[in-house]
Amino acid sequence: MLDYPAARAVMLVVQTGSFEAAATALGVTPSAVSQRVRGLEDRLGVILVERGSPCIATDEGAWLCRHMEHVGMLEDRLIDHFPQARLQNRAVPVTLRIATNADSLATWFLPAIASFAKNGGVLLDIAVDDEEHTAEWLRRGRVMAAVTALGKPVQGCQVKTLGMLRYSAAASPDYVRRHFPKGVTAQALATAPALTFNQKDRLQQQWVRRYAGRHVSLPTHWLPSSHGFVEAALAGMGWGLNPTHLVQEHLASGRLVELVPEAKLDVPLFWQTSHLAASSIAPLTRAILEQAKQTLD
Repeated sequence: MLDYPAARAVMLVVQTGSFEAAATALGVTPSAVSQRVRGLEDRLGVILVERGSPCIATDEGAWLCRHMEHVGMLEDRLIDHFPQARLQNRAVPVTLRIATNADSLATWFLPAIASFAKNGGVLLDIAVDDEEHTAEWLRRGRVMAAVTALGKPVQGCQVKTLGMLRYSAAASPDYVRRHFPKGVTAQALATAPALTFNQKDRLQQQWVRRYAGRHVSLPTHWLPSSHGFVEAALAGMGWGLNPTHLVQEHLASGRLVELVPEAKLDVPLFWQTSHLAASSIAPLTRAILEQAKQTLD
């Protein structure tokens, strides 16, 4: 049988990033936490925690952490029938790790998880990655659920359709006058600085291929911030794909203009959850589906 006090110690070391912080949460010494973690690693024959600043989970440690999150949520449901034990159960609150893309977090996702967090009694640890890569967090056991562009269920997961996150290619009026005086052409795009979130961000290239019909090598500024994208576009640094919901007021006021108004880019989004955790996090799923229905196309 799994040594659950030791497994809880592993989870807290990963959550807090250090043996000292985990010890404080558990009310024991760092040495005791270290002994628990080392003992469990010896029993399982794998390294669960990469020691460092901060300490992080190995792949095996991540799977253990997700198991402990699931156990914690099941205990929460059980403890509802034993109110006198609630205070002891809440000594170490359950923290649920989920993943989403940055643009969802900047637009519709935060209201959904806030609604859940106010009533769920569960803490959230949000991992952010490109929507085409969050499914990998599920495959590796790094999260229990994720917003992803992958409609095919990850092994061991179930999937629900969220809707389309619509993007507009936008820039400041001055930028458009300077870089596209004769219109938005493939030749002009090859010299006009773009905005790219990071090396995983392919939205600008997808838009160019759909609009121009071919690949164009884009000069680009790298800017890993959804709101920074908007501010950079307003400042005339470059053009980029922004969630239409995020820039609609700027478009309405004329502070931003669309490069090609009829050329929107719709990105399908899905909510994937581990089969084991699906019932435990059903309230979170409901909140996310409801918010997506109100916001996404």
